[in-house]
Amino acid sequence: MIKRISTLALVSVLIAVACKTVPLTGRKGLKIYPSSEINAMSFAQYKEVISTSQMSRNAQDVAMVKRVGNNIKNAVEKYLNENGHADLIQGYSWEFNLIEGKDANAWCMPGGKVAFYTGILPICKDETGVAVVMGHEIAHAIAEHGNERMSQGMIQQMGGMALSEALDKEPEQTKVLAATAFGLGAQYGVMLPFSRKHESEADKMGLMFMAMAGYNPQEAAEFWKRMKSMSGGAQPPEFYSTHAAHDTRIKDIQGWMSEAMVHYNASKK
Repeated sequence: MIKRISTLALVSVLIAVACKTVPLTGRKGLKIYPSSEINAMSFAQYKEVISTSQMSRNAQDVAMVKRVGNNIKNAVEKYLNENGHADLIQGYSWEFNLIEGKDANAWCMPGGKVAFYTGILPICKDETGVAVVMGHEIAHAIAEHGNERMSQGMIQQMGGMALSEALDKEPEQTKVLAATAFGLGAQYGVMLPFSRKHESEADKMGLMFMAMAGYNPQEAAEFWKRMKSMSGGAQPPEFYSTHAAHDTRIKDIQGWMSEAMVHYNASKK
């Protein structure tokens, strides 16, 4: 009983002191681990993904993914530096790779490690479509959703144990938790969904990021319409799904459009 009370007290303290504000949305998220530790785990997992995957040899597509990634990265860094959030990207090591794969998938791990799969490119259709996806995935990293999910998982399963201690005592469980938190399944390259709250936040931030980089945010709704068409509208009822229903997602994006257009117009000056 005493041990349980101590654990609950520890969790309460962690929650009280470890909330950080997400830029652009103002939401407070729980992050109990230093970004440096989360990034180190992320970089190791990303390296393994890249070393065990078949990389695209289509020079044009590879160049496009890298170009869009760097354009949005530069815009994001400029915005964060100008708005007092430069600390969020300390220790980032940006990387943009295109992997051969039929899945319509892309992800960004903590610290700026991005991967696109060739299967999503036909839905993207063009460079602006790639920017829609790129902005969304980079937003997950900037909002530190991976750290937040890792923090929640470690509190639930290990009482908020330090990462170094968890890796020493429960290495496999900790690695599985990290893979889940960072958006990877047991099989590398299979993305597990973020929560609906995180997905919606990444939609909004990603819309602003692509606009800051000079990509027309009005194309974001068109991308999700194509995604809806590709899936034939088949999607679990919204209440049971971690992702927002396609129509809700499109409606939300349209609701944020006036704010995004301000950033887009400013990028053209």
